[in-house]
Amino acid sequence: MKIKLAVLPGDGIGPEVVNVALDVTKAICSKFGHELSYEYALVGACAIDKVGNPFPDETYNLCKDSDAVLFGAVGDPKYDNNPSAKVRPEQGLLAMRKKLGLFANIRPITTFQSLVHKSPLKPEIVDGADFICIRELTGGLYFGRPQGRTEDGNTAYDTCVYSREEIERIVDLAFQYAMKRRKKVTIVDKANVLATSRLWREVSQEIAKRYPEVETEYTFVDNVAMQMIQWPKRFDVIVTENMFGDILTDEASVITGSMGMLASASVGLQTSLFEPIHGSYPQAAGKDIANPLATVLSAAMMFEHLGKQKEGTLIREAVNASMAAGVCTEDIATDGAKAYKTSEVGKWLVDYINK
Repeated sequence: MKIKLAVLPGDGIGPEVVNVALDVTKAICSKFGHELSYEYALVGACAIDKVGNPFPDETYNLCKDSDAVLFGAVGDPKYDNNPSAKVRPEQGLLAMRKKLGLFANIRPITTFQSLVHKSPLKPEIVDGADFICIRELTGGLYFGRPQGRTEDGNTAYDTCVYSREEIERIVDLAFQYAMKRRKKVTIVDKANVLATSRLWREVSQEIAKRYPEVETEYTFVDNVAMQMIQWPKRFDVIVTENMFGDILTDEASVITGSMGMLASASVGLQTSLFEPIHGSYPQAAGKDIANPLATVLSAAMMFEHLGKQKEGTLIREAVNASMAAGVCTEDIATDGAKAYKTSEVGKWLVDYINK
């Protein structure tokens, strides 16, 4: 099989973790006889610095013409709390999602046996948690118009907008995932307050009728935020709008013990994109200490999305074996144990795959 990748390292620790995931991808392709080609492209703050655009046309064209996108992170402190900045790295991420039609973000939340003790929640609460968050990515407050400030600057406004079509495609996708799992979907909204949420609930009820085998529940976002901490094992597939999903998926990340362990896929109308859920973590950039496993697991999701289940399974096996062997970066290393460098973890994974 020929695989063409667009590689977008981005900012901060992005280049370090993406390099590890790319090395793992190369090892997998070599082992399974796939012909891999890849090309790097700019996105985020580094793209602003070089060409003045956080998602240049050249990057978009490369992504569009590739089989998949392997992405790191965007963000730079010099753009934070800087009202004079006319363009921000995060705008590149939003533009990428919109232009590529990446309407669904898939985030599996699973616990790792060797990491249960790292979770801030009690082991009996988190051990065995296994659910998927499906977040709508191209609508809602982040893309709604109008958006801005009044002339005096003292009032700001954003508009949350959703269409029936946007809701139908994301909710239907959630039911498709549930049919392959434990057949339960949780629709998350705020229908007691928001008009967009009432449309979400109305459309979701229509779609649920197509899947009578699936248990469907409708729950307010504040209630889900509470239950996710109290009873994370009760969930199977959670689907929600853009901002709610943004918040809930970060909350869910602590269940596993480290945000550095969670992979994600953004799928939609064109090329699908695979990325860790963590940000650019600029404080760690260049120090070779960032956890690359979320990005490596994103590469596993990429192979599985391309129909290569054995390849994805081997990557997951390598990740589990590395943790069992204690080959971990400082964020998940057992207290008192040696903390390995990002590059050392990458080399161990490649060696495991080769053997």
